[in-house]
Amino acid sequence: MIAAVSLAAGLAVLACYGPGVRAQAVPNPADELDSGMRVVADAYALVEKNSASPISADRAFYQGAIPGMLATLDPHSSFLNPVEYAEMQRKQHAQYSGVGMLIGVMDGNTVALEPFPGSPALLAGLRRGDVVIGVDGNDARGMDSTKVADMLRGPRGTQVRVTVSRTGAPDPITVVVTRGEIQTSVVDAFWLQPGVVYLGLTSFEAQNISKDVESLLAKLGEANVTGMVLDLRGNPGGLVNEAVSLAGRFLRDGQVVVSDHGRVAREQVYRAKAQPAAQDYPIVVLVNRSSASASEIVSGALQDHDRAWVLGDTTFGKGLVQQQFPLSEGAALLLTIAHYYTPSGRLIQRDYQNRSFYDYLFTGRKDDASDQTDIKATDSGRKVYGGGGITPDEKYPTPAVNHFEARVANGGFDFRFGGVFVGAAQPQLPSPTWTPDAATLDRFKAFLQSRQVAFTDEEFAASRQWISDRLRAELLLRAYDRKTVVRTMMQDDPEVHKAIESLPKAQSLLSHRGPTQRAALK
Repeated sequence: MIAAVSLAAGLAVLACYGPGVRAQAVPNPADELDSGMRVVADAYALVEKNSASPISADRAFYQGAIPGMLATLDPHSSFLNPVEYAEMQRKQHAQYSGVGMLIGVMDGNTVALEPFPGSPALLAGLRRGDVVIGVDGNDARGMDSTKVADMLRGPRGTQVRVTVSRTGAPDPITVVVTRGEIQTSVVDAFWLQPGVVYLGLTSFEAQNISKDVESLLAKLGEANVTGMVLDLRGNPGGLVNEAVSLAGRFLRDGQVVVSDHGRVAREQVYRAKAQPAAQDYPIVVLVNRSSASASEIVSGALQDHDRAWVLGDTTFGKGLVQQQFPLSEGAALLLTIAHYYTPSGRLIQRDYQNRSFYDYLFTGRKDDASDQTDIKATDSGRKVYGGGGITPDEKYPTPAVNHFEARVANGGFDFRFGGVFVGAAQPQLPSPTWTPDAATLDRFKAFLQSRQVAFTDEEFAASRQWISDRLRAELLLRAYDRKTVVRTMMQDDPEVHKAIESLPKAQSLLSHRGPTQRAALK
C-alpha cells in the first residue's frame, strides 16, 4: 500500500477550518484545575523516574497526555506537533520552495509519486516510481518521509542532489535539482463537450481556490457555459471561507451558505457574495462517501437553495468546526468548537457518540444514517434530512470493490507493475486516449502470479475492466502529467456521463426559482 505524505498530501477527512479564533475559554474552578494538573505532573514524575524505558517530556505530552485528552472529545479534535502544524500552514498557502514533487511511502522507503508539471523535479528527470535513496549524500533509505521532505525543500535557487533507484536501471541515478517556487492548485476546469464544463476540486485546503476557480472559468469563457458538472468526489474538505466563496458565487447575494452553532463560540452565519461573472446555468454536483466537511457545505448549500442537482452517494457527514489554537513551541490544537448547519437548518455531522471512533472513521457509513426526525425543506419545498451528511437528489453508488481487487489496490500492485512495464526508459504511450490491450492485461496477470498474489482465472476475468481502468490510469500517469490523465479519464467516466444526462433535472430546479431569482445571477 502506498501512503502519500509530505509535499502535497492531506488527512483522510480534513477539518473545516473557520477564520480566526472566535472561541473563548470556559473558566474552570481554580481548585479543580490545580488538582487535575497536580495529578498529571505527579503521574509524569513517577513514569519518568520508574518506567523500564526512558520517556521524554515531548513524548509524554505531545504523543500521550494532550492527544489522549482530545480523544475524549470527538473524532476530529487533534494535536499538531510543530512539524505537523508548519506543514498544514504551508498547504494552506499552496506555495513553497522546493523540488515540486508528491512523495509517498512504500515498503518503508520514500518514493516519487508525481513530479508536478513544469517543476524542477520533472525538469531534472525525476519520475513516478523513483525510490529516493539519498539526498545531498545523506542515506535516505528507511528514513522518515517527513525528514526526506524537509531535505528536499529549501530556498529558491539553491541546489539539492537527489539519488534514486529506478526499476530497470542497473545503478542508482543522481540528479541535481535547482529548487524553485512551487505553486500547487487543487482546481481544474475544462470542456466535457460544447457548452458543458467540468469543474473539479480535490480539496478545499488551500487559500487560493476561489481565485483559481475564477481564473479558470474566465479563461474558458463562462458566458459560453450551458451546464456544469461540479466534481467533489473524494474531496475531504478544508477552509470554510473557500467553501463559502465557491458556493456563494452561484447563489444570490446575501443568501445563507452555512451557519455554525457552538457551546461557547458565538453563532456565525456565512452568506453568499455573488460573483458578477457567474451565469445562471444548471449545475450537477458529484459527491461520494469520501466527500466531507467543506464539500458538504458546498453541496448542501446548492441543494438547499435548489441551485444544483446532487448526484452520487451520501457524503461522509463531517460538520464539526475546527479552530486552530497555536501553542508554545510552534505546536497547535485543532479543537472542535461548533457544528455546521446547511441553510435549511440541517445538521451536517454524522453521529459518532454511539459507536467507536474507529468505526466512525474507517468502517464506512450506513445509507440510513440521516436522522429521519430532522426533516427540513429546500427553497422550493423538497424534503431533505439532517444528521448524516448530504443525501444526494439522485443515487449513483460507488461501485463496490471485491476481495481480489482490494488485494491488488492495497498491495499497490498496479503501481509496482508500472515500474516494470516502463523500465528505465523514458515512458512513452501513443496518446492520452491509450487503453491497455490484451497483451498488457496478460502481462499484468503474470506479474501478479510472480508476486504470489492468489486469485483464480474467474476472479481475474470478472475484474478485467476494473484492472484495465487501473492500469490505464497508472501507465498514463507515468507518461503524462496528472492534469492530462484526469481530463482524459473524466471523458470516459460513467458517472460524469450520468451527470451530463442529469443536467435537465438541474435546469428544472432553476425554473422553480422564478424569473426574478434567475435574473439576479446575471
